[in-house]
Amino acid sequence: MKIELHHGDLPEGLSFGPILAMDTEAMGLHPVRDRLCLAQMTDGSGTVHIVKFGQPPLKAPRLKAVLKDKKILKLYHFARFDIALLKSYLGVEVSPVYCTKIASKLVRTFTERHGLKDLVKELVGVDLAKQQQTSDWGAETLSQAQLEYAASDVIHLHKLKEALDRLLAREGRMKIAQACFDFLPTRAELDTLEWVEEDVFAH
Repeated sequence: MKIELHHGDLPEGLSFGPILAMDTEAMGLHPVRDRLCLAQMTDGSGTVHIVKFGQPPLKAPRLKAVLKDKKILKLYHFARFDIALLKSYLGVEVSPVYCTKIASKLVRTFTERHGLKDLVKELVGVDLAKQQQTSDWGAETLSQAQLEYAASDVIHLHKLKEALDRLLAREGRMKIAQACFDFLPTRAELDTLEWVEEDVFAH
């Protein structure tokens, strides 16, 4: 695995394949309050590109173009948080998207374990280290351990998607999964508008 760190935006001339595994790191878990610190991504080539952000307002026009590119599927684990965060700080609606957590919940109904660590261990055979999960991602300089942790969150997502797609097809739930993925930008926008816990579909 190769890690390339960029500051503020992706470099000019960088292109990606049709499926881009992505993740973000923030100062916390509130997509409006807690600022975006990192966006990491890989197209499965073995190189992870990490964009480090400073204080808002943020511009990142090249990254925003990738996020909006309809020809690139953006692959996340718990996409709801990431795309709400990107909406809050980059003002962009990410589309199209695929969420491995949603896929797992639709087909692995025999368990409550749908975290990335559990999924990667069971379906890919890799035991992820999670020691840096609660790091200060807003630090001026990130450690090598932080960069490797950030990269590890995306490097296995392509293989994870392949395994989950097989299960979705086997259980006949690909269509409902796609409908959930299509709704994610709306769900994320509700989060940015502070409808986080309230179920607007409830009575």
